[in-house]
Amino acid sequence: MINIVLYEPEIPQNTGNIMRTCVGTNVKLHLIEPLGFKIDDTKLRRSAVDYYDYINYETYKNWDEFIKKNKGDFYFLTRYGKKSYHHVKFNEANKDIYLVFGKESTGIDKKILANHLENCLRIPTTDKVRSLNLSNTVAIVLFEVLRQFDFNGLIDHEPDTLKGTDFLDQFKGE
Repeated sequence: MINIVLYEPEIPQNTGNIMRTCVGTNVKLHLIEPLGFKIDDTKLRRSAVDYYDYINYETYKNWDEFIKKNKGDFYFLTRYGKKSYHHVKFNEANKDIYLVFGKESTGIDKKILANHLENCLRIPTTDKVRSLNLSNTVAIVLFEVLRQFDFNGLIDHEPDTLKGTDFLDQFKGE
């Protein structure tokens, strides 16, 4: 099972976007407090759009509570990572995978990172930015993990429950 972990997220729009991504990929979201918003925040719901009722998420009072309740392989996304996320063979994992992302202002607690250096990963960037947007970062890394598992359980065409595979046929010749 693939899991997204947000360590003390601050911006409701980012978390809402990540919630939507989690619904679209059938991934569980873990939120570690303190949060920079209320979980029922209007901005959060607006970003998650009408998928809010489908979100599989859990909140934790702090990192210690989270780590006690969850076991598996933990990967920490940070600008201080010494290897790129795409070098990890996630598909060889025999345990649940937890992708941990930090709060927008300061990232993941440096003590946590220092104790997990071998699993600190980064997204290659230039030296002009400290970091990428949190929701973009989650999507980039999550879809690499899903790709390695051949997008198992996901639909690679427009499902009939939405517009359907042949939706664009009605616009031919226009």
